[in-house]
Amino acid sequence: MKIFIIDLSICNGCYCCQIACKDEHVGNDWTPYAKPQPLTGHFWFKMVEKERGSYPKVKVSYIPTLCNHCDEAPCIKSCQYKAIYKRPDGLVIIDPLKCTGCRDCIYACPYGSIYFNETLMIAQKCTGCAHLLDEGEKEPRCVDACPTGALKFCEEEEAKDLLKQAGFLSPEFSFTKPRVYYLHLELLKPFIAGDVYDPEEDECIKGAKAKLIDEVSGETLETITDEFGDFWFKGLEPNKSFTLRIEKEGHFPIEIKSIKTEKDVVINDIKMYKKR
Repeated sequence: MKIFIIDLSICNGCYCCQIACKDEHVGNDWTPYAKPQPLTGHFWFKMVEKERGSYPKVKVSYIPTLCNHCDEAPCIKSCQYKAIYKRPDGLVIIDPLKCTGCRDCIYACPYGSIYFNETLMIAQKCTGCAHLLDEGEKEPRCVDACPTGALKFCEEEEAKDLLKQAGFLSPEFSFTKPRVYYLHLELLKPFIAGDVYDPEEDECIKGAKAKLIDEVSGETLETITDEFGDFWFKGLEPNKSFTLRIEKEGHFPIEIKSIKTEKDVVINDIKMYKKR
């Protein structure tokens, strides 16, 4: 069966996937796969922008999202009218001719991937462009439109090695057995960053050794400040507590305790004084 694989490390947030989905489905009737998508309000394929950190160390993570076409799809189980079904290729379809607009599937989907069409009074979502696949196309419009190759649509068997490195965007819902996998999820994990300077010289301190120590396990990460005095520790586990130590020959060391990774942490203007 088919799966989607999304590589977060090469997605540049160009929105081509989202635009291609709109272009394919807005105003186009692909019954029995889907009725036309409304011009506004629906994002069957949605690019989520996540702003992280704080000035001056701000990052934006781009996260392409769509229906997970789950093997244990709650939407299918919730539909008493049998309007939702799973195809042999793995795609989950809401039959627009059978949907009664009861919205049970919308409430059942833990991912928020199903929308309600107020004009047609039916539930709608990503179809994986099943109408195109059945006409002989090899991939959905979103995948075809991706200029960086961040989106892949392939047979699960073909991607066995790649899937060893992949995970789910929402692992707490993995019981639904989603068929959308993500590579480089560590890019969404918290970071701790900061900058170090000498207040007497009013100069950035390059080459200082920054150590980040897990206060429970004792595991230590190390990096060196760059020419701007900046340091970054990326891909940290959430809800951990760390101690930051900064050392530089000829300077008094710095230690900051109890830094929590409940979110990204930016520590600006760390003062490091020279020894006299």
